[in-house]
Amino acid sequence: MSGSATETSRAARFDALYRADIDPWNFRTSGYERDKYAATLAALPRARCRHALEVGCSIGELTRRLRERAEAVLGLDVSRVAVAEARRVHGNVPGLRFEAAELPADWPAGTFDLIVLSEVLYFLEPEEIDATAHRVAGALEPGGHCIAVCWTGENDSTLDGNGAAARFAEAFTGLGAGRIE
Repeated sequence: MSGSATETSRAARFDALYRADIDPWNFRTSGYERDKYAATLAALPRARCRHALEVGCSIGELTRRLRERAEAVLGLDVSRVAVAEARRVHGNVPGLRFEAAELPADWPAGTFDLIVLSEVLYFLEPEEIDATAHRVAGALEPGGHCIAVCWTGENDSTLDGNGAAARFAEAFTGLGAGRIE
């Protein structure tokens, strides 16, 4: 991984969104987001993990909370603007790192015992979801866990949250990689 997302229409669209409003979904103040973070943390199968990856970290609010449960956390987002804000706000937290990356192409090196796909799958095209499942399967340590969090309301993507999660789960389990939480 080069540490920065290639400039694509998706990256440009999200950069523009974050330039217009650095917290476009009210990650810092929304009750929905607060409840989602709590539910995500409650779903973690272990109290602690060694090395976590959050895909779709945005401005780092969930990533910071994951750091309380992991020795080290890498947060990835397609938006350089969001990653810069995450670094600005949370950059002084030891063991917490943020990188711009467009997945599945810019997948990071290394392995993880926890991978969280945080409301990102439905922004991918079906074949990108399949490729992401392959990347996750290859990067997940034996005994590791993958948690997919998806918005299930309406969106303007090819697949809604339920469809994207189902496609990912089918591709992931089809690889013999385990099951999705």
